[in-house]
Amino acid sequence: MTTPSTGPGGPPGGPPGSAAGSAAWELLLPAASAPARARGRALQGALRDAVRSGRLAPGTRLPSSRDLAADLKVSRGLVTEAYEQLTAEGYLRSGRGAGTWVGDAVRAARPRARDLAPCSPADRVDFVPGTPDLSLFPRSAWAAAQRGVLTELPHESLGYPDPRGLPRLRTALAELLARRRGVVADPERIMVVSGVAQATSLLASVLHARGTRTAGVEDPGSPQHHALYASAGLGTVPLPLDDEGLATGPLYASGVRLGVTTPAHQFPTGIAYSARRRAELLDWARSVDGLVLEDDYDGDFRYDRAPVGALQGLDPERVAYTGSVSKSLAPGLRLGWLLVPDWLADAVVERKRTTDLGHPTLDQALFARFVERGDYDRQLRVCQRAYRERRDALVAALAEHFPGSRVTGIAAGLHAIATLPERYGPEEGFLARVTEAGVAVRPLTAYAHGGAGGGPVGDGLVGDGPVAGKEVRLVLGYAHLTPGRIRAGVARMARAV
Repeated sequence: MTTPSTGPGGPPGGPPGSAAGSAAWELLLPAASAPARARGRALQGALRDAVRSGRLAPGTRLPSSRDLAADLKVSRGLVTEAYEQLTAEGYLRSGRGAGTWVGDAVRAARPRARDLAPCSPADRVDFVPGTPDLSLFPRSAWAAAQRGVLTELPHESLGYPDPRGLPRLRTALAELLARRRGVVADPERIMVVSGVAQATSLLASVLHARGTRTAGVEDPGSPQHHALYASAGLGTVPLPLDDEGLATGPLYASGVRLGVTTPAHQFPTGIAYSARRRAELLDWARSVDGLVLEDDYDGDFRYDRAPVGALQGLDPERVAYTGSVSKSLAPGLRLGWLLVPDWLADAVVERKRTTDLGHPTLDQALFARFVERGDYDRQLRVCQRAYRERRDALVAALAEHFPGSRVTGIAAGLHAIATLPERYGPEEGFLARVTEAGVAVRPLTAYAHGGAGGGPVGDGLVGDGPVAGKEVRLVLGYAHLTPGRIRAGVARMARAV
């Protein structure tokens, strides 16, 4: 189309750098092919719709009537009449010798982008676990690290990165994980990923390519497991727990060769795997030529003593280890790590390369600096103090408002299990009443993969499923709530029932 441009590099008939002008003329082509008697009205209607919809933005300069008529292969008079009509209606404006422009009287309805992120209404007290206190995010220290990185980062570091991650960050992570979590951390076997979800998907897809078709998952456990493994072509087999962790008898009987575990602080029951069970789990992996995936989702937060070391430190060739900053900093950073055995490393690195060509360089350099300067250790100490205070507030509030309750899983992590006396049951009625009162809670049965009869038996946490007895068993997340909000939420629950 031979239309004038408003600036260097700009599209014909549009403002510089905008594709709106050139793209909109395509809307006029059907009008130009309308029957002769209807062609004028069709052209006017197409122009009017283009302005209303925003395809022709305010301030867009239109081609001259001569040029547009030539491009559409219609008479110039038809175009002139359309311009005059829409100018009279206010859609266009024109001046002698200045051309014709889209007016600014029309306010086109702009398409709205929906936000599908989880959001809790302000008037609701949300005890659903999984979210840290995002107000604790260290904005000042993070901004300082960002300024430092932008100043010192070499230009060549902004190219495509090593798919494993920047060597600087992998080195910093190796030191951090060895020191804090007892991991055998070789920087060459560490991969920077966008959270545990990507680590899981990468590992599962590589194992699927090698013939694995099922993964054994803790029951109860994360509700995300089924969808994550299904996306890589793997089915999931729910495996029950006992007082010491994943029950090894059902594990052997299942026939799986991939076991997914949270041994430092089982989600959601709060069990810390015993030393004996850890050894038995590794014996299983060696005997079946299998692999344990260790999800260390909140291993840094333990309140009664030093954190339990990672299972991976006992046998790095039989345990893949993953973690992230989702609980310590913020899940929106989408930053985590995956350590894999030597025999899987090359395949997982290649899968990472073909998946996304590597994690964002600036984010990696920023977090490396954050770790190197001790800011991450300071952040963990801040969070630990805050979360211990909130745990204590939850335990005290439950004792006051639900006397006779039993609270477990409180030695570590960001949530607790509350077992309320039978007089508050049955569970279904309790949940309906507290939900109506504006309190969001999840029962422990919501995390059961195997249905009735699955789950831990020694602690009585899941037992015979939701129909057994009248006890109400809740998984209460507290990290994201202030002590005052926790007390108010528990009191509101008590009033509701």
